[in-house]
Amino acid sequence: MSMVVPRLKLGSQGLEVSAQGLGCMGMSFAYSSPKPEPDMITLLRHAVAAGVTFLDTSDFYGPHTNKVLLGKALQGGVREKVQLATKFGIASGAEWEVRGDPAYVRAACEGSLRRLGVDCIDLYYQHRIDARVPVEVTVSRPFGMGELKKLVEEGKIKYIGLSEASASTIRRAHGVHPISAVQLEWSIWSRDVEEEIIPTCRELGIGIVAYSPLGRGFLSGGAKLIDSLSEQDARKNFPRFRPENLDKNAQIFEKVNAMATRKGCTPSQLALAWVHHQGCDVCPIPGTTKFEIFNQNVGALFVKLTLEEMAELESYAAAGDVQGDRYPQMASTWKYSETPPLSSWKSE
Repeated sequence: MSMVVPRLKLGSQGLEVSAQGLGCMGMSFAYSSPKPEPDMITLLRHAVAAGVTFLDTSDFYGPHTNKVLLGKALQGGVREKVQLATKFGIASGAEWEVRGDPAYVRAACEGSLRRLGVDCIDLYYQHRIDARVPVEVTVSRPFGMGELKKLVEEGKIKYIGLSEASASTIRRAHGVHPISAVQLEWSIWSRDVEEEIIPTCRELGIGIVAYSPLGRGFLSGGAKLIDSLSEQDARKNFPRFRPENLDKNAQIFEKVNAMATRKGCTPSQLALAWVHHQGCDVCPIPGTTKFEIFNQNVGALFVKLTLEEMAELESYAAAGDVQGDRYPQMASTWKYSETPPLSSWKSE
């Protein structure tokens, strides 16, 4: 690939990543997965060679199998070229559970290092916020309680991030240890984070990582995407993909597609370009399992939008136009991520 992928800084602590990352979940989990391991290793190495070096995974993806896959892909000198991001906080068992207690944080980190086959994780996110544990206890409580700060001091992680955290949770966490990045869902049709969370991140100098920037594929293929999904594909149960919401949401895609045709790009590239144009502190992490889609997504970095085109795109999915919630159940999203006051915590 001849295009040079730009770089950007996330936060003010020194983390620098490719301006577009690669979400790795679908290679192992949730979307008609898993894919053949040799193919995914080849794709991951192709991404790094192309300059997309910011790779995103999580304990939850598998669980754990996605990390084992990445660990294999990182061998042979690849690790040194990569900014490796992973997430803890969704514990698997008979039922999944959100956890942020110090013992769990440490066990999750050490398990991740082992599965990935690395000595250090570049960016370590809390995947979901544990509403039972003060966020300061997870991050860096004064007098030595915060586990993430300890892991930084031990050299096991370099930078700390949060995912699906409210503005107040972000502010409290950043107050006890610098947060380098917040991961959140942000796309043409998921914009509620713009009201309070994005301004808070910018006030505090925290980088923004946008997951599902293509609306879980809907902004790439529209309603016809649904016909191609296997029965095991989790998206079949997502409200925005359900039959009662599909016709209205399909109209959004058709408008995006029409503009993309006028501009001579794909709807995916247009939707990603919109995210890129939000600022030099924003890194989208679209996922794919296909080489041609990966190459297409990288091309979004070079699609230019005018202010008028940005406004037109935003008008397609104005408030009230998008039908259905982002998730079947929203209980673990930023809207419900408030944690108890630090004074309430009784250490064991």
